[in-house]
This record gives sequence, structure tokens and C-alpha cells, in this order.
Amino acid sequence: MKVTSAEFIKSAYTREHWINDGTPEIAFLGRSNVGKSSLINSLLGRKGLARTSNTPGRTQCINYFRINDQFYFVDLPGYGYAKVSKMMRADWGVMAEEYLSASPELRLCVQLIDSRHPPTKLDMQLYEWLVHNQKPFVVVATKSDKMSQNELSKALKVSRSAMPLATLLPHSSTTGRGRDEIWSVISESVR
Repeated sequence: MKVTSAEFIKSAYTREHWINDGTPEIAFLGRSNVGKSSLINSLLGRKGLARTSNTPGRTQCINYFRINDQFYFVDLPGYGYAKVSKMMRADWGVMAEEYLSASPELRLCVQLIDSRHPPTKLDMQLYEWLVHNQKPFVVVATKSDKMSQNELSKALKVSRSAMPLATLLPHSSTTGRGRDEIWSVISESVR
């Protein structure tokens, strides 16, 4: 897909602040340090639209980006970062689950996992929730450039075994690997 426009629209801290204009939404979910902002920026061919941070756990709200005036990318809070309070982690989980359960315009969930590691317990909980709730989703294995091709193949095999119902796509924000394949899935979901 050719991206002709991409702009940050707003941050939502509660359900009352969600955008509710009938436009399709693509949600990005994953651990706090898995590279959600980097993936969004890579897909859009823009540096810095989605803010990346050296401090995982920074995103504490739902961020909306309008793409080509046709759909939104929705960046959900990251999960599982240990250096924030348990109460904050619980709030973020409630916010994300409420959005995933109730957003009428949600068309696709993009779950990110770190390709260098087997899916974590929290990754598996999200995967199982998406399957159980019959949400359309794809799993993107980020940071695929950090391993040799052989290591990556082995790691993807482990992840595919753990998540057999998922379409699993490797991605690298550095090299752009997997960008077209991810866009293909996104484009199909917003038709």
C-alpha cells in the first residue's frame, strides 16, 4: 500500500476519548519493549511519527494515527513492563482489553513478539485471548535482523509451534523485511 498521508490524531485515556467515527481501525499490541512504535514508523515510512523511547512502558494511553484518510493505526499500551507499578500495569491491561472487546471498528489486531525469544507467558495469554474471542489477528516477529537466517528460521519454528493458529510474519524496522507482507494483511482487512 502506498502511504500518502499519516498523522497523529489523539491520545485516549478513557473510553469516552476513543475515536468513534466509523473509520476502520488496526490495533498494534505487544510487550512494552517489543518495537510497536518502530513497526508503525517502518510501515508508514516515517521516522518519529509514533514516538519510540529508550524507556519501555512509556505509552500509557491509546494513540490514534489516521492513515490515507481511510483507516486508523491504534497503538495500544504495552504490557508486561516490570518497572511500573502493578496498579499501572493492571490499568493498562484493562484499557487494552476494553478497547479490544468493545471497539466497533476494529478490523485487525497486530500482535508483536520479539523474534529472538520464544513467546512469553503474557504473549501467549494475549494470543489465546485473541483466538478465544475470535478477533482477526496477525503475529509479527520483530527485530528479525538481529539474528542469522538460520537462527531466525529456528526461532520462527518455535513461535509457530506455540501459536499454531497465527499467521506469523518476521519484520525488521532496520531493513524493512516483512513490510510488504504486513501491508498485504492490513490492506485486506480494511477493504
